[in-house]
Amino acid sequence: MSLLCRLDQAMPLAEELGSLGEKLFLESSTLTPVLKRLETLGHVKRTRDTADERQVRERLTERGRALRKKAGEIPSCILEASNLEIDELLRLQSEIVALRSALERYHRE
Repeated sequence: MSLLCRLDQAMPLAEELGSLGEKLFLESSTLTPVLKRLETLGHVKRTRDTADERQVRERLTERGRALRKKAGEIPSCILEASNLEIDELLRLQSEIVALRSALERYHRE
């Protein structure tokens, strides 16, 4: 659902695909099939850039925006299911991001 949130921000995805994947912890080889699947389901509209046909732009459709709105309930469900206080959950999220960053740095060295 994070992908839907990013698409809902109406960013120029064709130029930001790499950074979008990075933010979502997805490789572009993973992200592209997901976007194609979302298009098949009617959640995303993909069009070629008229200035550069190598670029593809993705935007949420009305159906995609409705799904994104419904996905807004997920964080509260996670909080309830985790049986943690909000500050504990945020700390855990921060620790997971720090661990992932440390693993990436180690992998690059």
